[in-house]
Amino acid sequence: MRDEAAQAVETGAEWLDPMVGRIIARAGATIGLLYLLEPDKQVLRLTTVLGVSPDIAAPWKRVPVGAPAPATDALREHHLVWIRSHTELARRYPRTALILPYQFALVAAPITWGDTDWGALVLVLPPFHPPHLSRQERRRLETACRRLGRYLQEAADSGRPVRPALEPRLISPPPSRRPDPGEPVLALEFTERLPEGCCSLDLEGRIVFLTTRAAELLGRPRAELLGRLPWEALPWLYDPVYEDRYRSALVSRRPSRFTARRPPDQWLTFDMWPDSSGISVRITPTDMTGAIEDQTGRPEAAPSSPIRAGVLYQVMHLAATLTEAVGVQDVVDLVADQIMPAFDAQGLALFRADNGRLRIIGHRGYGPEMPELFDAVFYRHPRPTPVERALVSGIPSFITSPEEMERIYPGLSAISGKSAWAFLPLVASGRPVGCCLLSYDRPHPFPVEERAILTSLAGLITQALERAQLYDAKHQLAHGLQASLLPAELPGLPGLEVAARYRPATRGLDIGGDFYDLIRLNSATAAAVIGDVQGHNVTAAALMGQVRTAVHAHSAAGAAPGEVLAHTNRLLTDLNPGLFTSCLYAQIDLEGRKVCLASAGHPPPLLRRPDGDTEVLPVEPGLLLGIEPGGDYPTVELPFPDGSVLALYTDGLVESPDIGLDDAIVELAKTLSRAGRQTIESLADILLRHNLQDDSVSDDIALLLLSPYGRAAG
Repeated sequence: MRDEAAQAVETGAEWLDPMVGRIIARAGATIGLLYLLEPDKQVLRLTTVLGVSPDIAAPWKRVPVGAPAPATDALREHHLVWIRSHTELARRYPRTALILPYQFALVAAPITWGDTDWGALVLVLPPFHPPHLSRQERRRLETACRRLGRYLQEAADSGRPVRPALEPRLISPPPSRRPDPGEPVLALEFTERLPEGCCSLDLEGRIVFLTTRAAELLGRPRAELLGRLPWEALPWLYDPVYEDRYRSALVSRRPSRFTARRPPDQWLTFDMWPDSSGISVRITPTDMTGAIEDQTGRPEAAPSSPIRAGVLYQVMHLAATLTEAVGVQDVVDLVADQIMPAFDAQGLALFRADNGRLRIIGHRGYGPEMPELFDAVFYRHPRPTPVERALVSGIPSFITSPEEMERIYPGLSAISGKSAWAFLPLVASGRPVGCCLLSYDRPHPFPVEERAILTSLAGLITQALERAQLYDAKHQLAHGLQASLLPAELPGLPGLEVAARYRPATRGLDIGGDFYDLIRLNSATAAAVIGDVQGHNVTAAALMGQVRTAVHAHSAAGAAPGEVLAHTNRLLTDLNPGLFTSCLYAQIDLEGRKVCLASAGHPPPLLRRPDGDTEVLPVEPGLLLGIEPGGDYPTVELPFPDGSVLALYTDGLVESPDIGLDDAIVELAKTLSRAGRQTIESLADILLRHNLQDDSVSDDIALLLLSPYGRAAG
C-alpha cells in the first residue's frame, strides 16, 4: 500500500473497510470505489478502493458534486445510477468512457441517512452481467448504503466523524480460500515444472511472483524483476499498448492476450487472467516466422522511457475536463487533480503574468506561505529565476536534481524543499500568460517523451487559463455593474427595521435585472420597492436603473402606490426598450401602522404577524410595466402592526423545476413562519437559503424585509 494511503488511517475510514468489502463481495462486483463528501459538501473524495489500482481511478480522486459523473448523479438525485455497458457509458458520461475504453457494467449508489448526504459507492460489474439490475440486487445495495450512512451518522454524533482520506485506501478482497499447510510449497513446485513461464501481478501492476522459467524467458534475473512494473523493468515492453492490455484485463475482468518481441528475435505470448487481487500471467514462446511485425508486435528499438497508458488517459481526461473549466480556480484544481498524479509530481504552482510580474494563483504540495516566499525570495535572487526565464524565453526548463538547481540557481533548491522541477511556460499567440511549475520530492530524470507531453499539456493549460481569466474578468465586471445600480446603503428610519439581500446567479455571466430600494418620504413614512426586469444583459441592467430612478422620483413627488407604478409604466412604454418589468411597491405608514401595496405582475408579498402566523397577501397584480401605456394598478391597504415582518422578494427565490410557483410561495411562507423569533438579519439569511440545496442558482435573487417597532418620531 502506498505511503500516502497511510494518511487515511487518521480519518477513521479504515473502520469502514470490512463493511465496504462485504458490500462489494455480495454484489458480485469486481471493483469498488467509496466516495465521501468533503466537509464543505461540494466535492466527493475517493476514500477507499478495492479491486483496482488507485492510479487507474486517479482521474476521479476528487469529483465536484456538480460535475457529470455516476457517483455525483446518484448523490444529487438520491437514487441508483445503472450503466449496463460501455456504449451506454459513452452516451451518458463521455469523459469517463474516453479514458476507460473497456467493457464493464457499473452501478453508483448514494450513501445517505435521514436528510444527510455522506457520499456514494461505485461498483464495477463484469460485462457479462445481465442488462438490468434485479429487484433483489437493488434492494440489497440500497440497504447496504443506508447502513453505511447510519454508521457515518452515528460516528459523527459520537464526536468521531469519519473524514475523507487525503489519498484513497487500497483494501484487499477476502481470500477465496486459505491454503492448507504445505500447499504453498506444492504450488511452487507445480509452477516450476511447467514448460511455460508464470508470474503474478498485483493491482498496481508490479511483479509479485515469478517462476524460474519466466525469468529465463524475460531475459532478466528474478531479483531484478520482482517488485517492478514489467513495462518499466523491460525496455522492449515500453509501449502503452501492453499496459493497456493489463488495464483492460483488470477493469473488464476478462482474459487478455498480447504478443511482444524480446530482442533480438524471441517472440513471447502473454496470457492474462484477472481477479480482484491481481493478474496471473502465462508466458509462452511463440513462432512468429512470416508474421507482419506491425500486426503482431512492436519494433525492437524502444524509447528511452515509457509513455504509460495511464498517463495518456490522464492527458485525454485533462483535455476533456479543461474545456469545461469556468473560472481560474477551476483550472488550478483540474491541473492539480489530473497532472500531478499522472506524472507522479508532489508539488504544483500555477503562475499568472500580471502587469509585468508573476503572481501565484494556485498551488498544491506547498505550505500556505508559498506565495509570500516566492515574492520575498525569488524576486530578490540576483539572477532571473527559472520561472521568469521559462516565461521570457517561452522554452520549458527541466531541472532533474538539487545539485543541478544549486549549480544554476544557488540557494533556490534549499528554499523550495523539492528535488526536481519542470517549468512550463504558458504562452498564447506569442504573449506570455503565465507558468506552470511541477516539482518532485526526489530527483526525476524527465525523459524525452515525458518532456514532450508536458510541453503539449502546457498549451492546453494556456488556452483554459485564457478562457478562465476572460470569464472571471467579465463576471466581475458584470456583477460590479449590477452592484453599482443597487443602493449602497438603505436609509435609516426610526421605528422600522430593514434587511436586504441580493444574490447574483451562479450560472453564466449575464447581468440580472433584479432591484430593490427603500425611500424615506418623511419621518413616519417610507416607500419600499422591489422589481425584476426581464432578461439578463446590459440592457436589462440599464433599464433597471431607469425604473429605480422613475419610482424614486414619483414617490418623492407624493404619488400614491398605484400612481407611482402607472407613471413609471408610461415612461417605459414611451422608451419602448422591448423588455418588461415586474414591480411591487409598498408605502409604509409607521404612525398609522398600515401598509398600502400595489403590484405590476410581481410575486405577492408575505406578511408574518406578531403571533408568527404568515400569510400570502392578496395584492391584485396589474400588467407588467412596459406593456400598455394605460395600465391600471389597484392598491390594497392592510394593517402593519409592531413586530410583524413584510417580505418582498423576486421570483429567483421561489422558482424551482420541482414545484409550481404558487406552491413554492406557500413553502416560503411556511419557512418564514417556522423561523420563529430571530433578528431581521437572521430571517433574511434563512429565507435566502431555503431553496438552495446545492448552493447554485440560475436566476438572481433580491429580498427586502421590513419590520416596524416602537413608535415613529413625529
